[in-house]
Amino acid sequence: MALTERQPLTEKKAPRARPMSGKVVVALCATSFLVGLLLSGRTTLLTPPSSAASGHGARVDLFAEDCDQMPKLGGGKKPNDIMKEVSRTHQAIQSLDKSVSSLEMELAVERAKRNGGLGLAAPAKGLLPKAFVVIGINTAFSSKRRRDSLRDTWVPRGEKLRRLEKEKGVVVRFVIGHSATPGGALDRAIDVEAAATADFLRLDHVEGYHELSAKTRTYFATAVATWDAEFYVKVDDDVHVNLGMLMNRLAKYRSRPRVYVGCMKSGPVLSQKGVKYHEPEYWKFGDEGNKYFRHATGQIYAVSRDLASYISINQPILHRFANEDVSLGAWLLGLEVEHVDDRSLCCATPPDCEWKKQAGNVCAASFDWSCSGICKSVDRMRAIHSACGEGDGAVWSAAAIWI
Repeated sequence: MALTERQPLTEKKAPRARPMSGKVVVALCATSFLVGLLLSGRTTLLTPPSSAASGHGARVDLFAEDCDQMPKLGGGKKPNDIMKEVSRTHQAIQSLDKSVSSLEMELAVERAKRNGGLGLAAPAKGLLPKAFVVIGINTAFSSKRRRDSLRDTWVPRGEKLRRLEKEKGVVVRFVIGHSATPGGALDRAIDVEAAATADFLRLDHVEGYHELSAKTRTYFATAVATWDAEFYVKVDDDVHVNLGMLMNRLAKYRSRPRVYVGCMKSGPVLSQKGVKYHEPEYWKFGDEGNKYFRHATGQIYAVSRDLASYISINQPILHRFANEDVSLGAWLLGLEVEHVDDRSLCCATPPDCEWKKQAGNVCAASFDWSCSGICKSVDRMRAIHSACGEGDGAVWSAAAIWI
């Protein structure tokens, strides 16, 4: 009862300040308004308009002045000009992205060298001869007639080969390793041929059909260590190539980083033993009947400099599947790579490539899918070159795309 009967304590309130008079408030408002006008440089607004309009009309004129001073969309440029600026900006961003990618790869190379290196230690970039594209033609000891059929058609000989490198930045080489018995008859035959033609790139690799994945890996590593090129191409020695068209196709992608160009496919994983293209590690691709991931068909494909450098640096730990084109696709699958499906690289032989040539769409490469190359290429290469070739002067009249 004593608690309930206790009276609440009275709170002490702070004394209120005296309210300002109306005159003081008006004076402060007017002062603030004048100071704001002076700071914004709009003192001209105080002068009455010269026209007879007043009141609402005068206010409209004041706001119209502000609207006239606002920049118009596009700066008064035509839509076509705006689109050109957007396109140039996009190209600049792509070029910057490629430069960053190249710097990252160079940093990785230097880091690999400092740590002992995983793959081949490439020489300093400035010490290597520059090129636009290095074209490695995969060949074998028994394929001399195939090589001669290419030299008689689309592969330049002697001084023309040197001139192609100097003026167009296009390096063409037949790629081959050594036999299981180095210095034997097979190797000596290649030595004699190489001395006469000077168009070979020799690899530290033991030749064998089931070693194509290892050979491809070694080819890219060796090419990167020999030339500083923008692109590296691998092509089989039973494929017809138009060098000028190939240059033009690759030039479209030169501003993009990490580019993988070819005719992309996804064939079945063959688990049955004894069949061609049998995949011993078929179980890694899921259940029986599954297909491979998308990858470029093995007859011809190209990779940009940074991807070739990646293969060179990491070659000892890159897994090799039974099929060389699958192996390359697997090496690049987990990277930030642009897969370019360029169907100009996989035209069929005449009449297909001949019709396309007549329509103005010259093919970059032609072969027969049924033979994984040109069927009976030694006998047919000259006729295919006559029907589908771009002309002997096309590669020399191509735009000067190499700097």
